Amino acid sequence: MTANDTAVDIVLVGARGHGRHHLATIRDLAGRGLVRLAGICELTPLTDEEIPDGLDRPRQSADLGALLDATGARIAVICTPIPTHTDLARTAAARGVHVLVEKPPAPSYAEFRRLADGVAAAGVACQIGFQSLASRAVPAIRALIAEGAVGQVTGIGGAGAWARPETYYRRAPWAGRRTLHGADVVDGVLTNPLAHAVATALALAGTPHAEDVTAVETELLRANDIESDDTSCVRVTTAHGPRIVVGATLCAERPDEPYVVVHGEHGRITFWYKQDRVLLQRAGHGPEESRYGRTDLLENLVRHLTEGAALLVPPEETGAFMKVVEAIRRAPDPAPLPPGAWRLLPDEGRRVVPGIDALVTAAADTLALYSELGVPWAPAARTKEVSR
Repeated sequence: MTANDTAVDIVLVGARGHGRHHLATIRDLAGRGLVRLAGICELTPLTDEEIPDGLDRPRQSADLGALLDATGARIAVICTPIPTHTDLARTAAARGVHVLVEKPPAPSYAEFRRLADGVAAAGVACQIGFQSLASRAVPAIRALIAEGAVGQVTGIGGAGAWARPETYYRRAPWAGRRTLHGADVVDGVLTNPLAHAVATALALAGTPHAEDVTAVETELLRANDIESDDTSCVRVTTAHGPRIVVGATLCAERPDEPYVVVHGEHGRITFWYKQDRVLLQRAGHGPEESRYGRTDLLENLVRHLTEGAALLVPPEETGAFMKVVEAIRRAPDPAPLPPGAWRLLPDEGRRVVPGIDALVTAAADTLALYSELGVPWAPAARTKEVSR
């Protein structure tokens, strides 16, 4: 039997935008004989030029159910607008097809439960696309915490200072929306582009499950002319873990790598999760920097099916993150920043919030919300959402 005979057939649902990343991954795995691209589900079929070299031209259809039936695919990779994830995953699961669902998995906790319960009832595997949780740095940091490398953990911070042009919010009808045609979207800075900071902080705290979260405090703001938030912070209280504060913006003056920092009584551990880079700083030692590899989540799902490997990010490992999404969904609409709090960079076509880079860092360092750091434009009150 050849390697190609054992390749797992895959259908990619949503092949443009971020879907191009999945196309590249599928091409790489196909080159190693692990998968075969059997189909692409798109409203408008891809042209030959849009399909990477090295991939055979797959069957294409806008009807996922019909495409799965025709191809006999074992895996569906779902990279579509947030509100469509649950129904598409359930369509695949009903046919016994395993799924990889992009993050965020759903726009509400109810939809997340419908997704997770649906795939569980169908008996199929489901992987959620939080790639940072597949970094080998995550278990390494957990081991450092367990051995007391920085003493008792006093809190975990997260910081994300990114930049997005105004055109970013015009790339799709759902971009920057809280709802669309009556359906939840919740496309905010903490729930989508910098969602990894929240999910990774919860994972390092050892509190990834929905029942771990007892309260969520949110401060949601926007400099751009959108419905959702682009400059926000959140504090998560958990039943048995440390408190977590994440500050994030898409209006940075000087965009930088996002990170999560574990604060201990005798030091700190900083994790730049996109780089798989870890810096350990502790009393009585010089700084120690390490770099780690990561496992591709689609490859992990394939090996789960073919070799019995444990799934790295099953739905239940993202339940706590979805409690944060639910708190943001139920919070008051994001407050617009006053005109004096932001400015437009005409050459870059984007809005920046002066001082926001330092503020995001301060939130992660001090575990304080923006309103507690003396910012004049921060909301005077916080929303607290207690989990049920």
